[in-house]
Amino acid sequence: MTAFAAPIAEQIWDMKYRFKEADGTPIDTTVQDTWTRIAHAVAAVEHDPAAWEPKFRDALVDFKFLPAGRITAGAGTARSVTLFNCFVMGTIPDTMAGIFDGLKEAALTMQQGGGIGYDFSTIRPMGAAVTGVAADASGPLSFMDVWDAMCRTIMSAGSRRGAMMATMRCDHPDVEAFITAKSDPARLRMFNMSVLITDPFMEAVKANGSWDLVFDGQVYKTVQARDLWDAIMQSTYDYAEPGVIFIDRINQMNNLSYCETIAATNPCGEQPLPPYGACLLGSINMARLVNDPFDAGAQLDGDALTDLVATAVRMMDNVVDASQFPLEAQAQEARAKRRIGLGVTGLADALLMVGLRYGSEEAAAQTDKWMHQIARAAYLASVDLAKEKGAFPLFDAEKFLASGAMQHMDEDVRDAIRTHGIRNALLTSIAPTGTISLYAGNVSSGIEPVFAYAYTRKVLQKDGSRTEEEVVDYAVQMWRDLKGDADLPDHFVNAQTLAPLDHVRMQAAAQKWIDSSISKTINCPADISFDDFKEVYMAAWDQGCKGCTTYRPNDVTGSVLSVSQEASPSEVPDQVRDGDSGAEVVYMSEPLDRPAELEGATYKLKWPDSEHAIYITINDLVIAGHRRPFEVFINSKNMEHFAWTVALTRMISAVFRRGGDVSFVVEELKAVFDPRGGAWMQSKYVPSILAAIGGVIEKHMIAIGFLSGEGMGLKADPKADVVPLNNKPRTACSSCGAYELRMVEGCMTCGACGYSKCSG
Repeated sequence: MTAFAAPIAEQIWDMKYRFKEADGTPIDTTVQDTWTRIAHAVAAVEHDPAAWEPKFRDALVDFKFLPAGRITAGAGTARSVTLFNCFVMGTIPDTMAGIFDGLKEAALTMQQGGGIGYDFSTIRPMGAAVTGVAADASGPLSFMDVWDAMCRTIMSAGSRRGAMMATMRCDHPDVEAFITAKSDPARLRMFNMSVLITDPFMEAVKANGSWDLVFDGQVYKTVQARDLWDAIMQSTYDYAEPGVIFIDRINQMNNLSYCETIAATNPCGEQPLPPYGACLLGSINMARLVNDPFDAGAQLDGDALTDLVATAVRMMDNVVDASQFPLEAQAQEARAKRRIGLGVTGLADALLMVGLRYGSEEAAAQTDKWMHQIARAAYLASVDLAKEKGAFPLFDAEKFLASGAMQHMDEDVRDAIRTHGIRNALLTSIAPTGTISLYAGNVSSGIEPVFAYAYTRKVLQKDGSRTEEEVVDYAVQMWRDLKGDADLPDHFVNAQTLAPLDHVRMQAAAQKWIDSSISKTINCPADISFDDFKEVYMAAWDQGCKGCTTYRPNDVTGSVLSVSQEASPSEVPDQVRDGDSGAEVVYMSEPLDRPAELEGATYKLKWPDSEHAIYITINDLVIAGHRRPFEVFINSKNMEHFAWTVALTRMISAVFRRGGDVSFVVEELKAVFDPRGGAWMQSKYVPSILAAIGGVIEKHMIAIGFLSGEGMGLKADPKADVVPLNNKPRTACSSCGAYELRMVEGCMTCGACGYSKCSG
């Protein structure tokens, strides 16, 4: 017997969350060991750990409460990592020294595994005078390029690339350049980007008024507000960025509006945070709490929900004390306010189980009730903690209760807070749960609809054979277990068949009871008209959302498997319903063995000003008639290069042996710049010796037919010839090579391995 509901769940646990020795030897023998490890670590800060550890473990059993990835992977391991997911860095001073101090802090935070957010509105616009040096400012986007380059070189904890959010106010003089910056697909790719939208701006848009672009009291330019809004909409329509954040609404609703001002969020937008703000995340698995699923009397177990929320709040509050922090300023900020972000996952599955169509008015009403119950239970649990352990240090009862979010809270909860205080300044947030939802048996992610009912995962074994695994949505699998081959009911709906305004309705219903914010993607069909697309954002504003993120398939961001909006679940062709377009999608289950002999080539690289040349040998493997790189050796007589070249060859070879689309290795190497300067080679500037090595590997990949050309993608690969239904190109996951990338909760996420640069 196994605790996992699906093979992919166990694979995610083993790959992402299982505690192992440095050499890969498992320390967590089973997932039960993982639950025990987490419960023990979180209970350790209690006055009576032995009393609480079993309670905490019971919340984790059966995947009922899902701490975010940082906690699940790091708690109880004694590793130097933070258990917090989200950080917003300090306000960037408008000075060169302050800017690069901020860059250093960002690097230290990402090194420990935190995703970060920055507001670049504080940097003077391009062309503004720089006092004392007789020069013009290069503007915030030029410094964002520096941040982007830094992020590419930092591998954050858990083998995850750093993720960043950049925000800019809608009245900054460089906002027009900010809006279109990512129309260049090679620029700022480590950033998610959002424009901070103010209430006066939205009023000007609706009134078709003028709008001043201002910095430090000086008006640089006046535009029509509606033109600027349309520019944001056009860029988002074309390139899926920037998102919009309704920043005045966030500050008005913030429980802590009396002691902080928010100007940025974490990478996926669910955590608006002040300077040096930090937040940890966790999710209640709604799909595990439904009694009698798919029967006439199916309903969520309200008592179990309330009890689970109370336990989760206590566990997360303990993490504030148990966690390390990259910076002391982050530790002080977290402990002064004790912010937590408790959310949900599996909401769409739970709605299906009780017979409601996601996006309907009935489903939105039920979501409102469930979120209300969670908020109420969380706040009362935090009051109980305040009675026992004290309120958060900056608590001021009257100011706290005067905030916008507390105005619609139940009066008995308000009275309890007024009398006893509250332990945590903010308690609720709906975060990206792509990986942990797979770990919990492929439940629907966050408050998103079910993305696809099922798809087929093809795995390449070491002997060259292929096995197939069907990855099925949790609710769909439960329907099959209970009802056999009966057709899915008409109330089953997925992201491909859902109208965009139905997405907005669900986000707005949940937002009412979420004191932070929500990470959600509103999927739009490729052929949606521009006017209808703009209406999605205006509806999000009118219905009280704190932000809006959309995804419309296009040639720049790629496309995803789509299903006719008119088709009911029972009418969708089997091959589409199963996510199979007739293509081969192959993942390496483990590294391939090295044959006794391999074919390859050796290249000589002479770096200017270096006494000795570097020799790069690349050997290839042939699979299914295609040649692909398998290992790399780098040699030089220069002993200064010895340690890093050995490390580099081992890392690159390990990546190559995993299979899949490894062209990103070239991309990453070529992006590395040397602060001492690069060199001109064959009439082309190369920013570093590592970039030069990347160029050699790219040259070899082109020569063997693995890449189409310089700066281009795969030409042939043994794992797939993928022909999507809409005949548009699809992008492979850089982690596992699968063609299952989709926009989920504001970030491109792999449906096969759960990889996302944003989620924990």
